[in-house]
Amino acid sequence: MSAPHTDVEQVEAANTAFYEAMERGDFEAVSELWLAPSDLGVDEEFHDPADVGVISCVHPGWPVLTGRGEVLRSYALIMANTDYIQFFLTDVHVSVTGDTALVTCTENILSGGPAPEGGDELGPLVGQLVVASNLFCRTPEGWKLWSHHASPVMAENDEAEEDETPT
Repeated sequence: MSAPHTDVEQVEAANTAFYEAMERGDFEAVSELWLAPSDLGVDEEFHDPADVGVISCVHPGWPVLTGRGEVLRSYALIMANTDYIQFFLTDVHVSVTGDTALVTCTENILSGGPAPEGGDELGPLVGQLVVASNLFCRTPEGWKLWSHHASPVMAENDEAEEDETPT
């Protein structure tokens, strides 16, 4: 077993690799970062992979996605429909217990949609603030994502508008 500070550094590196792969639109790298039954030493020929190490993901505004197929399809859809995305992570906290690690962070997201018709440039850039929890599992190949849960953060001006409702 590694020293605790090394575990934290390795989990931080895996977490960073996940967001960097998303920014590059590298589906293969994103796929490799998610836990697979083979990472747990399970022979999929004799065991139903759905019963072992089930991964899950909640994107802001989406229902819970379970199973490797559903989760990876969601990332393929996001990448196919996002021309530009950049994550600025803040408030990153890593906690490691044995072979499990939890990363909580704030995703400050900047994304751009498709170019306006006939244009070569990105569509308007949009900012979004999301809080996320990423659960990792130690495997022989390193730390892999087991679960990702992200929720939007209500903007301060939304709160102010609600407070101004007439009584």
